[in-house]
Amino acid sequence: MRGKSAAPKTSERGTERLHKRIAGAGLCSRRAAEEWIAQGRVEVNGRIVTEMGVQVGPDDVVRVDGQTLGGTRHFYLAMNKPTGVVTTLSDPQRRRTVAQLLPEVGGAVLKPIGRLDMDTEGLLLFTNDGTFAHRMAHPRYEIEKEYHALVEGVPNEEALQKLRDGVVVEGRRTAPANVRIKHVVQKSGDALLILILHEGRKRQVRLMCEGVGHPVNALKRVRIGPIYLDKLPRGACRMLGKQEVDTLKKLIGI
Repeated sequence: MRGKSAAPKTSERGTERLHKRIAGAGLCSRRAAEEWIAQGRVEVNGRIVTEMGVQVGPDDVVRVDGQTLGGTRHFYLAMNKPTGVVTTLSDPQRRRTVAQLLPEVGGAVLKPIGRLDMDTEGLLLFTNDGTFAHRMAHPRYEIEKEYHALVEGVPNEEALQKLRDGVVVEGRRTAPANVRIKHVVQKSGDALLILILHEGRKRQVRLMCEGVGHPVNALKRVRIGPIYLDKLPRGACRMLGKQEVDTLKKLIGI
């Protein structure tokens, strides 16, 4: 006879609520999943669960009416997006998209976390983990994003301080940023700036630099939180390691 327990022992790694796991498998809505649990139709690791709020991990075996539920495996990937590529999975204008650069990963549909405009290159993260993506993109968690911007001319200290304090962009002042000159290109007289932001408004870096009189000629994102672009070739992708994912999850409270 099958055992019954309100709180079976479950995996602690990457947990989610039981009713969410059931609904995520496409069997029913979350509300219906809660009703099934209350009706004693759901087992976790061989034990019937009847109370709400039980957490399950990817290694836990969930059964509904005796049928094993296939767990959702989450993937986390970094891409070095080239210029000329749009951050979308499909484009009605038939431009080159990031979807064309993504590898096949276990049949999962990977979606970009945030965006880089077509003329910007650099680090872009992808996942099929909706909760992770939402929190990474939410301004509440203030995930740092580091950019290298080649701008026209060399900003003076006044212009740099304006960038640090915030520039009014489309009626709203940008959040304080860390900004410095990395070096000056002697041949052209232009400057390469390092900007570290905590927000991700559309075309923000370009509009900020234009706002202080130094338009951007080339822009690259080189870091998101603790994840660096490093030597990842243009157009290439790599899976994030477990330690990298765990560090990001800690930053966003998962």
